[in-house]
Amino acid sequence: MAAIASTIERADSADLDALAPLFDDYRAFFAGPNVEESKRFLRARFERGDSVIFVARARDEAIGFVQLYPLWSSWYCRRIWFLSDLYVSESSRDAGVGKRLVERVVAHARETNASSVMVELPHREPHLKKFYAKLGFHEDELFELARYEIANRR
Repeated sequence: MAAIASTIERADSADLDALAPLFDDYRAFFAGPNVEESKRFLRARFERGDSVIFVARARDEAIGFVQLYPLWSSWYCRRIWFLSDLYVSESSRDAGVGKRLVERVVAHARETNASSVMVELPHREPHLKKFYAKLGFHEDELFELARYEIANRR
């Protein structure tokens, strides 16, 4: 598919209605669909300012997004950006939109003097390892992620 002419801009609360369906489609793969919960979650992120979201648009329609959360490195005394969510609508895939969103993340990390960008790669999506490798990401040589699950889900 040819590249889709699109813009990538930082989202704000005015983008909530455009982002919520995309975010819900993204979440449906992992947790099942619930557009009201998705909208509530995004609204809280905007209100609290505790994430950064970039939205890709084509012909004024939201076609993808990426969401980052700030972390801090005690070692380097600098910010780390955690790339938590990346999604491109099915009709816009294989057109370079995801690549451009990740490139915008890297630019944002540079603009904010971050030491790095981290991303978790789900085991059930091995193609993502190649995708991120092509964009300069590599397996961490110092750390392997371990997780303690809290079983208090609603």
